[in-house]
Amino acid sequence: MESVIRGAAIYVVLLIIIRLSGRRTLAQMTPFDLVLILIVAETTQQALLGDDFSIINSIVLILTLFVVDIGLSFVKQRVGPLEKWLDGQPTLLLSHGQPDLKALSRTRLSVEDIMEAARSRQGIDRLDRIRFAVLETTGEISIIPERG
Repeated sequence: MESVIRGAAIYVVLLIIIRLSGRRTLAQMTPFDLVLILIVAETTQQALLGDDFSIINSIVLILTLFVVDIGLSFVKQRVGPLEKWLDGQPTLLLSHGQPDLKALSRTRLSVEDIMEAARSRQGIDRLDRIRFAVLETTGEISIIPERG
């Protein structure tokens, strides 16, 4: 029973920390982000398993994490504000070529991140050719080009 409680608690704590840390995608990971994830993974493993490294304990922990994840998805469907907090909302980063500096700061993104998305997704090479840049809840940057 201790493993189940420990697993559920670690899941919730990691979910909160990841949610508060921002919406960067794996494609936007820096070497620092990768090192951080590796350290967190090792620390999490030690916190989850404690002194019990048995296969049964590992299976119980895996099942616990999946059950918590599935349960949380059901709760999110029924409680709208919880879903918005956990998954976030799209964030307008740029409008008609003008970056929203507060939104960029809050999301820890830069104009260069927007331009990278604009070049790779739309072939756009200048800010004034972007009508809107939106940080989606998935961490992707959507680019809507100016008409004309």
